[in-house]
Amino acid sequence: MLLNEMSGKARAASAKLGSSNTEKRNEALSAMAKALTERAEEIIKANEADIENAKANGMSDAMLDRLTLTDARIAAISESVKKVIALPDPLASSEQWVRPNGIKITKKRVPFGVIAIIYEARPNVTADAAALCVKSGNAVILRGGKEAINSNLAIAGVLSDALFSVGLPKECVQVVPDTSRETANKLMKLKGGIDLLIPRGSKSLIRSVTENATVPVIETGAGNCHVYFDKSADFEKALNIIDNAKRQRPSVCNAAESLLVHEDIANEILPLVKARLDNVEIRGCEKTREIISVNAATDDDFFTEYNDYILAVKVVSGVEEAVKHINIHGTGHSEAIITECKENADYFCASVDAAAVYVNASTRFTDGEEFGFGAEIGISTQKMHARGPMGLPEMTTYKYVINGEGQIR
Repeated sequence: MLLNEMSGKARAASAKLGSSNTEKRNEALSAMAKALTERAEEIIKANEADIENAKANGMSDAMLDRLTLTDARIAAISESVKKVIALPDPLASSEQWVRPNGIKITKKRVPFGVIAIIYEARPNVTADAAALCVKSGNAVILRGGKEAINSNLAIAGVLSDALFSVGLPKECVQVVPDTSRETANKLMKLKGGIDLLIPRGSKSLIRSVTENATVPVIETGAGNCHVYFDKSADFEKALNIIDNAKRQRPSVCNAAESLLVHEDIANEILPLVKARLDNVEIRGCEKTREIISVNAATDDDFFTEYNDYILAVKVVSGVEEAVKHINIHGTGHSEAIITECKENADYFCASVDAAAVYVNASTRFTDGEEFGFGAEIGISTQKMHARGPMGLPEMTTYKYVINGEGQIR
């Protein structure tokens, strides 16, 4: 199916979905959640084909983990869809005021219309994105990577059938079957067909979208996240946090990719870090390598989002150098300081340019659910419209409705 045809059907579907009430959209979400578990077997069968292809192509263990679906994971995805039902309807939000001339102005939240999402080997995104778009009244066109194409098509088919079963158009949720770069480039330039494009994935994917798209884009996802051990850091907190931030799930965007260590504690804590992260490849600066035996880090390493069991380590002179390093090498996602010094914590929080800044906590908390927003479409690293976890309100725009009684200017 041509992209123009897909976007045309999505536009028509979005008109019906956007004008539906909260109850109808929640009914659709309930049907979607139920269908995922009832048809888990066919989804897993499709996923097995993707896993087989991925292994043949040498995909890393961390990325294979992101790709793999099981009964338990599908049940968890279904539960995530159900949770969206309980979230407040963003389209029910409005503000109203009256001007001195008697004109009544209402600012109403409305759907964007057609949202396109380009993403990589995470088939759960297909269901998560569809649920959020349905709740916010947007039709969605999903373009996943070739690694998960069978899984994505199976999931989207299940969700489309569920939408149809409650009287909403199947075309509210569509997956682009062609995963070629040419198709992605055409989607980025589908002016008039796409109202908003959201890329989710690697730094290279997001850069490609932001540099080539001619439709509006919200930049999300790239996470070159840092943890800085200040000289006053509590060692137990520090080791627990870097362990969690690096190893709990290394393939996600809020995992730590770099560790910065104050020179006053480097001799004592770096051997403990190496012992704790025993299955992580450490790439260290010259000072790091004088203390522990690790591979040498290049400057490129400090710019890299590994999504793997690899950590770049640098010894710094203090919080000022740490902040400078982060602001040069980071992607504006999530940064953490481990310190018992309030003055240094305050300086770090005020000076680091990122969507989420942590004091004595893991970067792994940058997530809509963890922030109390409910499900999110991604982590925005830009500063316009939305920043940080993007929940339902960030998936809508607004319009003004003006009521008068014959007033003229």
